[in-house]
Amino acid sequence: QVQLVESGGRLVQAGGSLRLSCAASGRTFSNYRAAWFRQAPGKEREFVAGISRTGGSTYYADSLKGRFTISRDNAKNTLYLQMNSLKPEDTAVYYCAVSTRAATVSTRGYDYWGQGTQVTVSS
Repeated sequence: QVQLVESGGRLVQAGGSLRLSCAASGRTFSNYRAAWFRQAPGKEREFVAGISRTGGSTYYADSLKGRFTISRDNAKNTLYLQMNSLKPEDTAVYYCAVSTRAATVSTRGYDYWGQGTQVTVSS
């Protein structure tokens, strides 16, 4: 199994930046693709960004391209999400997830999940 623990979420003003972290433990982190999802109140969990095992390939939800950047440090077993120019509509619980399967934006394609970290963007 893989245990994932997100951190870095907090209250921030619109236009600000945050960097989320996801610390992995258990099995070898570099064996897994990774991704960030988010879930706003009353909405379904949605894909934010994904990254390959080595970090050489990344992909994003179209609406977030240019503002969010996903990265990973396999030596530190950590996944990151840099979020810039934050908007109130970015308010959500952010989750990291990992998978041994092919890249996907579906929540069903991920095997292990963190507990989430709350990001609140005030206007």
